Amino acid sequence: MMTDQDAGFRPFDTDLDADHALGILREATAGADDGELFLERQRSEALGFDDGRLKTASYNAAEGFGLRAVRGETAGYGHATELTEAALRRAAETARLAAAQGGGTLAAPPAGTNKHLYAAVDPLEDASFAKKVETLRETDAFARALDPGVVQVSASLSAALQEVEILRPDGQRLRDVRPMARFNVSITVERDGRRESGGIGSGGRHGLAPLMDRAHWEAEVREALRIARVNLAAEPAPAGVMDVVLGPGWPGILLHEAIGHGLEGDFNRKKTSAFAGLMGKRIASPGVTVLDDGTIPDRRGSITIDDEGTPSHKTVLIEDGILVGYMQDRQNARLMGVPATGNGRRESYAHLPMPRMTNTYMLGGDAEPAAMLADLKDGIYATGFGGGQVDITNGKFVFSCTEAYRVKNGKVGAPVKGATLIGDGATALQKIRAIGNDMALDPGVGTCGKNGQWVPVGVGQPSLYIGGLTVGGSAA
Repeated sequence: MMTDQDAGFRPFDTDLDADHALGILREATAGADDGELFLERQRSEALGFDDGRLKTASYNAAEGFGLRAVRGETAGYGHATELTEAALRRAAETARLAAAQGGGTLAAPPAGTNKHLYAAVDPLEDASFAKKVETLRETDAFARALDPGVVQVSASLSAALQEVEILRPDGQRLRDVRPMARFNVSITVERDGRRESGGIGSGGRHGLAPLMDRAHWEAEVREALRIARVNLAAEPAPAGVMDVVLGPGWPGILLHEAIGHGLEGDFNRKKTSAFAGLMGKRIASPGVTVLDDGTIPDRRGSITIDDEGTPSHKTVLIEDGILVGYMQDRQNARLMGVPATGNGRRESYAHLPMPRMTNTYMLGGDAEPAAMLADLKDGIYATGFGGGQVDITNGKFVFSCTEAYRVKNGKVGAPVKGATLIGDGATALQKIRAIGNDMALDPGVGTCGKNGQWVPVGVGQPSLYIGGLTVGGSAA
């Protein structure tokens, strides 16, 4: 896991003596089940263009370490922003409290890997500051030229480079360099005194160059404008229990929230998930296969290794409707007696790792999306989603639709506004009646929160026909 692209951040060459650091780590983890020293440097930049001018520009650089000792269900953790031996010793004293009684047997180290899932590129150096500003200015001008009704354009570019090194008590050292880039545009259109907005974004673990290509951002602008125009024509959404067809790609965020979190190892070990105790049982309609896959090149949720050093995996969670797997970090995997799946993730060096999703998606089926809509007699066709809320203990969810249409007798009608989908993940899985042959991943904009930590993720799904969801709306 040591490649040329790792040359920028070498804390044991510049800040810490490797042998001394290893000795301190071994003292902290003596008698523990597991532990590591996680070192990180991250640089990020974000530019925002609004009201026809550059509104915000920020640059951030941070580095630090976290030292962890794990014994049973207890984890001791100390972290600091200074990479010094003195700070490391203070952190070790805190982490040591978890293993003070001893008696643990140090877990085997993670297997190595030679895979590389993202390019050796620094997104912050992909283009000059002036070029980034000019791209955003051209985005604004292009949007306004497309429609005289455009009254507001907000566009942004962001880039980050995270460099990590993990030292384990056995002396194993692992490194990963993770680029990230993103482009977003939001457009507000006014017609007859009414204003509506549409937005789109894209990104991934690559440089800014593909996002700054004119053909790319022009297509993004046209799509944002299309959504805004759709919303201008939208009617109040109906309310009631009805069948729903979900579009492919980004609507997989519902799958991520309503089902994905419930399949993370810690919730199931603690039996707080709606899916706890159901391993090997049918929890979804036949044909439903759901995976979490951190190995897809360049995807926003992909990681060469997780934040404990375990190589990322392609983990089958649900196979043909049967629950067959959970996402695991090292601690929960050990306590549940199963292998780690490369899902131990943390927001930064200041946070403990925990089981988290990477790219979570449902495989496609054999149904034609047009035929699925033709079978929808009275319902909603939802192709875009905004925010949502989920209760992990029972899987109940509420999601707002950002683009949806009324469907009657197989005909897609007027767009609707204010539609929300209400249900629970376990029931929704059982009500899937058809799975489309158009599986797609999201455009690279997902961010997931759990216990106050945020990490980049990916989602995806084919078109889905789900029977009997509750739709909340505002129509009389």
